[in-house]
Amino acid sequence: MVETLIEVDDHGHIRHLQLNRAEKMNAANRQMLSELSLAYAEADRDDNVRVVVVSAAGEHFTAGLDLADVLGTANESGLQLTPAGGIDPWGITTEPISKPVVLAVQGTCLTLGVELILASELSVADETTVFGQLEVTRGIMPFGGATTRFPARVGWANASRYLLTGETFNAEEALRIGLINEVVPRGTQVERALELATLIADQAPLAIQATLRNARMARAAIEKEALGSLPQELAGLLASEDFKAGVASFATRSKPEFTGK
Repeated sequence: MVETLIEVDDHGHIRHLQLNRAEKMNAANRQMLSELSLAYAEADRDDNVRVVVVSAAGEHFTAGLDLADVLGTANESGLQLTPAGGIDPWGITTEPISKPVVLAVQGTCLTLGVELILASELSVADETTVFGQLEVTRGIMPFGGATTRFPARVGWANASRYLLTGETFNAEEALRIGLINEVVPRGTQVERALELATLIADQAPLAIQATLRNARMARAAIEKEALGSLPQELAGLLASEDFKAGVASFATRSKPEFTGK
């Protein structure tokens, strides 16, 4: 029997989704991405659900993509990771979920974890959280929305530092630049996220969804061309020698030597 990698729990009008691959630091493989996509779609269809909270089991929110598993989906068009009937949690390959999403993160929160924050409405981090947009250190680029949303959220000066250097940063820095909403004591991030979700769920749901739709219109117009070019850009990088060097260095924990080829 295959273990479920997304745990689902309802709290009144709040749908709580928990990443459940703690033994792998919640690195996202194809199964996890598929289950999360389908869970978003189910929450979107359920009229009882007004807010979605996403958290993760264990000490870490996510170490990013499980490259060895996910790259099996790569083709000339890039990566196809959203199953039929699913909603892309990052809102790249499908329309975004119509309900607001609140994230609760802790420990390691890398790459697609940062991009899930950027695709969500509110984010709470416990004081242990370390963030990083590390793609350039592996010979690829962010392809979950960070190229447009990170600068829009925190300003180009802040975003460019972390997008182009691959440096990690702590929760206080994430709060300073405006990536997240709150920093809370260790282990209390889910409790606080549920509190914030309750405040949203108590409001008129149609008004909340209309507000989201309207607010997203401007973002979608700005993002359309840039996000549309991501598959082609990513496909080229996946075929590069630098990407192969980056993946090899990840496996050996060594520093890659990039050649620009």
